[in-house]
Amino acid sequence: MSVRCQESPVLAGSATLAVLGALVLCLAEPAGYGKYTESRMPVATRLSARAAWFLQELPSFAVPAGILAGQPCSLFGQPATVLLGLFCAHYFHRTFVYSLLTRGRPFPVVFLFRGFVFCMGNGLLQGYYLVYCAEYPAEWYTDIRFSLGVFLFILGMGINIHSDYILRQLRKPGEIIYRIPQGGLFTYVSGANFLGEIIEWIGYALATWSLPALAFAFFSLCFLGLRAFHHHRFYLKMFEDYPKSRKALIPVIF
Repeated sequence: MSVRCQESPVLAGSATLAVLGALVLCLAEPAGYGKYTESRMPVATRLSARAAWFLQELPSFAVPAGILAGQPCSLFGQPATVLLGLFCAHYFHRTFVYSLLTRGRPFPVVFLFRGFVFCMGNGLLQGYYLVYCAEYPAEWYTDIRFSLGVFLFILGMGINIHSDYILRQLRKPGEIIYRIPQGGLFTYVSGANFLGEIIEWIGYALATWSLPALAFAFFSLCFLGLRAFHHHRFYLKMFEDYPKSRKALIPVIF
């Protein structure tokens, strides 16, 4: 039985992402994981960073990949499935590569649960829209929105992966100390990894030309941009020799 597009859930999901992004900015507080984890939080309420990131990111890969797997072969190669494949590629890396390499602090279970629910909902929203609602003309592959969007997505993913690599090299296994990141876009901004991911989702929103992707890009800008701001402030307070010319998120500007 074919699934028909229901616009109301798509609009509601997109609006929820936009509201969550605006709420993050209004609260202006860093999410309580990583360097912002409360030291007084009981150990029993935390999970290892590797296990937590794997469990949190898994729905963002598994849900849309499951939707794709249920489609007839005739649909593969069409713009909607290719674009959803990009989304799955990002979260395949986050789930099965990044999570196994990270050297972060133990992760609070409450934030893991919130992240899991968010990733489940967003994965369902993006996958449902692209497979059951999106309609692209045959010439979409030659459209400037698709070409530029995919370019930005790949560029952002490359920046994100390279920046994560630089951050991992700052610590030996088991260490929890902080050092000043150097190289790559960290030469110019404190949140190079966040900037890369923001560029990814802006590119994805452009390539898909969809409301759900735009709402997710807006949420990512709010959440990751605020995190970059707090990281920058953290580094300035911790290191007297922190580069004064380095900005938080956007080189030269912010």
